[in-house]
Amino acid sequence: MQELNSFLGLIDSYIGGSPWFVFALLGTGLFFTIYLKFPQIRYFNHAIRIVKGKYDKVTDKGDASHFQALATALSGTVGTGNIAGVALAIHLGGPAALFWMLVTAFFGMTTKFVEVTLSHKYREIAADGSVSGGPMYYMKNRLNMKWLAAIFAFATIISSFGTGNMPQINSISSSVFSSFGIAPWITGLVLAIILGFVIIGGIKRIVKVTDKLVPAMAIIYFIGAFGVIAYNWENIIPALGMIFGDVLNGTAATGGFLGASFAFAFNRGVNRGLFSNEAGQGSAPIAHAAARAHEPVSEGMVSILEPFIDTMVICTLTGLALVSSGVWNEKHDANFQYAEMKILNQSYNENSEADKNSLKTYILNQETNVALFNGDLIVVEGKIQNNLSVFHSRSIAENVQIFENGKPYNGTVLVKNGDVQNTQLAFKGKSLLNSAPLTIVAFKKSIFGDFGEYIVTIGILLFAFSTAIAWSYYGDRAVTYLFGTKWVMTYRVIYVLGFFVASFTDTTIIWTFSGIAIAMMTLPNLFGIFMLRKEMKSTVKEYWVDFYKEHTL
Repeated sequence: MQELNSFLGLIDSYIGGSPWFVFALLGTGLFFTIYLKFPQIRYFNHAIRIVKGKYDKVTDKGDASHFQALATALSGTVGTGNIAGVALAIHLGGPAALFWMLVTAFFGMTTKFVEVTLSHKYREIAADGSVSGGPMYYMKNRLNMKWLAAIFAFATIISSFGTGNMPQINSISSSVFSSFGIAPWITGLVLAIILGFVIIGGIKRIVKVTDKLVPAMAIIYFIGAFGVIAYNWENIIPALGMIFGDVLNGTAATGGFLGASFAFAFNRGVNRGLFSNEAGQGSAPIAHAAARAHEPVSEGMVSILEPFIDTMVICTLTGLALVSSGVWNEKHDANFQYAEMKILNQSYNENSEADKNSLKTYILNQETNVALFNGDLIVVEGKIQNNLSVFHSRSIAENVQIFENGKPYNGTVLVKNGDVQNTQLAFKGKSLLNSAPLTIVAFKKSIFGDFGEYIVTIGILLFAFSTAIAWSYYGDRAVTYLFGTKWVMTYRVIYVLGFFVASFTDTTIIWTFSGIAIAMMTLPNLFGIFMLRKEMKSTVKEYWVDFYKEHTL
């Protein structure tokens, strides 16, 4: 597993995790924000009126209302990225990473406006009578780049597994296991069956589910997050100080957190911001293309609300809950994951500035004198006798114990280049947490007490399951584009099977894979919308001319 994760991490470092990808994403949003004169601000109120159906016409064509399309797109974006993704961003980059998530969302509101408008404009009616749309259609019908459209559609299929399928069920199953002790494969099997019943009905059944599920899950999570923040009210101002005050200099080492540079916080914040709201990825336009509308710009305006709700509201609540509760830099009891664990060749003390600096350069992928252990660990009654450190979840682990079949292990454990070779053994101890387990600890440190864990678990279940539903639709529209409607059912079956298998697969590897899949979709889409920048501007101008003619008569 460690080798596979290292290989995927290397690939991700050259695309989704690289600085040029981050700048391409933010740069596109910044360009269109200026080019279209801040539409995310100017059109915000108008977008709300459109969602309410104020300008609907009986002649509008499509498979869903504006609200249903927004709910479906939100169900695709409001998922583990809002709970586990925010926690992962702060775990990697410190509180300042949340600031960059918000910046990504602000410019992402414009990016989404552009991609949805263009995708809706060039949508088509599929062979089965349903509406099909998305970036692949403007690439084919307007740019006349069928090869680029094919790349995007193929990447969408891959990303439906890497973004909407595997990370979602993995977070659900691990959270349910942690809270209720239900084996991950059982959770995966039950939800895979339910998922199959929902997605077989296509977009019309999907929107009936999402337009009720999204508001319900948002209310549940809002109550929980506000409860955490209110309970830790005296830490709200200091938390905001860390989120905004460490933006330029990065976060210094504090507690078990070893520190993060400006560049690392920036990169991880933008990367997780994209995973959360998907602006620029080209996924949401597929859902919005199904909306009933007589012209495309109105649906583009509706999509402006997505990053706002997803990131600026929900992710901010999660981030404030994590930072104000103080759990983000505390060590907690954890079951170690092999992909996040390294055995170091010597003992390190986090109270030593020299040791902390060495480990910080190590986790930031810079030159370091940290050496990895090779040889046998000597274990007596579950405790390591060697004079060394176990590094887990980017922290020096404490009270480490090794178990075999639930009993303290006695014997030796072979380690090669810091990696334990016998992966049947269970390592436990105290370390930093990330992803959903970190959010669970924060919610337990509130007025809800231990019940807070169930709020997060239910929130993850609803958020992530709705995301899986939406992404199944994105994938089957891509399959329709590439292979025709006859292969859609085959795709849905594979999607459900993948959903089940991912319920008991290593979390870290899945998150790494999702980063690669995101980049595979985003880059062709960013290129396409930039090529159509002039058409976008003229399309918006025509919309307002027609709108004022119709509503001033």
